[in-house]
Amino acid sequence: MDRRSFLLSNIPSSSKVPALVVPAPPPNGRLGAYAGTWTENEVIHLLKRTLFGATKADIDYFKTRTFQQSVDEILNPTAPLPDPPVKEYATPVNATTPDTNISQGSSWALDPNTDGTVNSLRIASFKKWWMGVMINQERSIREKMTLFWHNHFSTETNVISNAQFVFKHHLLLRTYALGNFKALVRAVTIDPGMLVYLNGERNTKNAPDENYGRELQELFCCGKGPDSLYTEADVKAAAQVLTGWTNNADTISSSFDIKRHDTTNKQFSAFYNNTVIQGKNSATAGDEELDAFLDMIFSTQEVAKYVCRRLYRWFVYYDIDSTVEANIISPLADIMRNNNYEIQPVLNVLLKSEHFFDVLARGCQIKSPVDLTVNMCREFNVVFQPAGDYASNYGLYNYLVNSVANMQQDIGDPPDVSGWKAYYQAPQFYEMWINSDTLPKRNQFTDTMIQSGYTFNGKRMIVDGAAFAKTLSNPGDPNQLIDDILKIIFRIDISETSKTQVKTDILLGGQTTDYYWTDAWNTYISTPSNLSNTTIVTNRLRDLLKYFMDLAEYQLA
Repeated sequence: MDRRSFLLSNIPSSSKVPALVVPAPPPNGRLGAYAGTWTENEVIHLLKRTLFGATKADIDYFKTRTFQQSVDEILNPTAPLPDPPVKEYATPVNATTPDTNISQGSSWALDPNTDGTVNSLRIASFKKWWMGVMINQERSIREKMTLFWHNHFSTETNVISNAQFVFKHHLLLRTYALGNFKALVRAVTIDPGMLVYLNGERNTKNAPDENYGRELQELFCCGKGPDSLYTEADVKAAAQVLTGWTNNADTISSSFDIKRHDTTNKQFSAFYNNTVIQGKNSATAGDEELDAFLDMIFSTQEVAKYVCRRLYRWFVYYDIDSTVEANIISPLADIMRNNNYEIQPVLNVLLKSEHFFDVLARGCQIKSPVDLTVNMCREFNVVFQPAGDYASNYGLYNYLVNSVANMQQDIGDPPDVSGWKAYYQAPQFYEMWINSDTLPKRNQFTDTMIQSGYTFNGKRMIVDGAAFAKTLSNPGDPNQLIDDILKIIFRIDISETSKTQVKTDILLGGQTTDYYWTDAWNTYISTPSNLSNTTIVTNRLRDLLKYFMDLAEYQLA
């Protein structure tokens, strides 16, 4: 049984909702500009793919913008980069070099410290901070792109070990999130974290290490497609080009040492037009040969096609058949090359295309654990503490970090250099997220968040169904209430018969007249001191949201 069949077979047996029907892939349409309607439905689709979730506030905001204005705003972040993570952990007494110089609430990001205990605490702090940044994101695509690049240039914190290197690498991805891909590749190549992760700092003329040279071609730039014909000799030559780079933990930076560099000429294969990179013997040799090496790689057709396929699978759908390759990927690759490998023009065309908004593109993704978790917090307006109470917030964020890791997406620590399998492992792709271990954990997480929440430092985060209902258009009307909820949290609608049954069983408590809910809601608003009625309303909303989040449809984006 594949994961889609598994997902369908695990709809609760008590469900009155018919089995989920996933749209047949792939979406239709070309890259021509979308000319359809701009309603809540289209707004929500755009937001769920480019942000983490579609909050009611964001939906209302973008409904006041035109389609073009909305995409333009999402692609042009204006908010400054978030403040770096802070010290929220207790100074370890068992550390050889405790970071007593960093006060509570101050950032550790620029403080060199190689103590293993301190770095372990800081890496945990980094993950909590990152979860908070995603939850508190601005109205732009930057957070989705930062996670995209983290998956693309996959590194593992438990391998890098140095928390300052980890944060610097993350900041690099965030800074270049919508910038120039070639410039990003260059920066990543000599990034201290990457130099540790793929052995670049150990790559010397006397002991060439092929690790990064291989992954740069296979995973970062050219891919493994049928036309990506670099050779083992190219991998060896790439390793020679990249010799000589070292790290300095005291300055949190990398540098080039000519004494460790292979100064001979480097011969590449016919895939690279038999290019010879001239060996250099100067203090700038590392930069010069790296630039020549990247110029050679980016002169191929494969780089743009490979990156566009990755973007397509992240934002649209995993199934790239010959039609999608010809009508979507190839034109996007041309746009990327014609714009000197800038990412933003590619996304601008893709997100404004009829293909992106095709009905088959909606609800065809299975949410990643991060999508599931962050979307839920944002869409249900889960309340966290004021920014000044960083200790409580980091503790709450830590629960979410552990939850997504429990569902097999540990932010900061993908399983290997290839990233998460859901974005490359054919033929299942996104379906990798759903299995007999992870689906119960997904339901357990949402059940906990709607029933009891999670408490840290005496502060609780919980999905407050009544507070959420108050933000909707007419919560006193049970039919409108259900429609408004499902419009936000589901991408695949359920039948009117199913909605009526859910309304009767949960909101009406088995009664048949809508008035039973309307009266209870109106009393809740006018007389909140009526504890018996308030309990009825809050419990029924809790049960309604729990029921919806336990359905298979909730797993789709």
